[in-house]
Amino acid sequence: MASRSTAKSGSGKKTSSSTAASAIPHGSQPFLQSVNHYFDKAAQHLPHSKGLIEQIRVCNSVYQMQFPVRINGEIQVIQAYRAEHSHHKLPCKGGIRYADSVDQQEVEALAALMTYKCAVVDVPFGGGKGGIKINPKNYTVDELERITRRYTVELIKKNFIGPEVDVPAPDYGTGPREMAWIADTYQTFEKDNINALACTTGKPVGQGGVRGRTAATGRGLFFSVREAVNDSALMKKLGMTTGFADKRVVVQGFGNVGYHAAKFLQEGGATVIGIIEYDGAVVNPKGIDVEALVAHRNATGSITKFPGGKTIKDAASVLELDCEILVPAALESQIYKENAPRIKAKLIAEGANGPITSHAEEILLKKGVFVMPDMYVNAGGVVVSYFEWLKNISHVRFGRMDKRFEEGSNTRMIDTIEKMTGKSLTMSERSIIARGADEEDIVNSGLEDTMIGAYHAIMDTLRSSKKINDMRTAAFVNSVNKIAESYLQLGIFP
Repeated sequence: MASRSTAKSGSGKKTSSSTAASAIPHGSQPFLQSVNHYFDKAAQHLPHSKGLIEQIRVCNSVYQMQFPVRINGEIQVIQAYRAEHSHHKLPCKGGIRYADSVDQQEVEALAALMTYKCAVVDVPFGGGKGGIKINPKNYTVDELERITRRYTVELIKKNFIGPEVDVPAPDYGTGPREMAWIADTYQTFEKDNINALACTTGKPVGQGGVRGRTAATGRGLFFSVREAVNDSALMKKLGMTTGFADKRVVVQGFGNVGYHAAKFLQEGGATVIGIIEYDGAVVNPKGIDVEALVAHRNATGSITKFPGGKTIKDAASVLELDCEILVPAALESQIYKENAPRIKAKLIAEGANGPITSHAEEILLKKGVFVMPDMYVNAGGVVVSYFEWLKNISHVRFGRMDKRFEEGSNTRMIDTIEKMTGKSLTMSERSIIARGADEEDIVNSGLEDTMIGAYHAIMDTLRSSKKINDMRTAAFVNSVNKIAESYLQLGIFP
């Protein structure tokens, strides 16, 4: 399939994959190198031609731009990117992050992961990713709005955004507010497009968002880990019992993903013994009250000095705490070849994108650690983003047409049962049983079904092959096979 060429005129410039170097923590390997290593490892198990494999592997289009924004009365030139990794299905889909570390290789790596992630959970999008090289904490809300809107205009100029073309979403440093600014700017330029709200996802509910999107990535992580801990064969292999009851959890990152992951895992019966943030960590072997920690952070601005646990200044060392489940939900390359030998967790669920380098994963696998890969575990966000996009395209809220019908049907069933048994339910019991599904119920149900189905499809591939020894490779094999099939149907490749 032909791809749009990398472009620059006015405020963008032509770039290539080799021109930018990623800022990698701990002197570890570049993020893009890790992603490509995983891809190449899986490609060895696939029967497709070299040309087809290379087409799937490379990033189709990258737009690097610099644009001026007035900050404190002075002009500041902002550097930003948008990468579209694959056009095998449209639109492309992927978040926008605001961080000092943003560079071309990072957005290419993240866009590639989005391609594979969408395919592994059967979301019909190509992968994309964007980033603006700023620290949002250094700007006022008004300044961030100007930067966001100008970035959107640059994307519009080059056709790098649109409901049918490329649909951004929140990522590190961004949220519903930024998505609302982007959607509003796009609608201003595309006023005749009735689907204009579908140009982005992760919007506030009142501006076209979908209920359940905020918690989606953390909830999806919970569903994926729940499937794993209830997998008797896997638990036996790892020397653990099934269920959450005896599982100690450490979570790195207490943003949207980390908080919701910790919350749902705790509600599921696990004991959260460690929470790691950039300015310190909190540890309590008896368990941390996640909601109390949130309240403490809201009151003080930090999780440190939480009375319900011990503060650890060397936050990174808590990754090495003795636990059953480790959830790295911060940034990429947090577990690398130097600290991997000291990781004690038996199961790692990647809440962040690329938190384990490929060098580190080889060490972990040799130690018998079971790694649940990011391309599956944190796919909940893109699954529910897909639902939001569908809602915007269809112009109908989920549950609007059938909620009352379901309630009526359920009420009639209750009436029939009461007549047959001679026993009556309380009003509270009737209300619970008769209730029809609303939008959030439908979204969460769709997310749960998707994560369960993807888990078993990946594990079936892993268990049916004598040559594939890890879940990530199995996930890549499933994903790349689906993408290859899309290209093969076009008749371009032999």
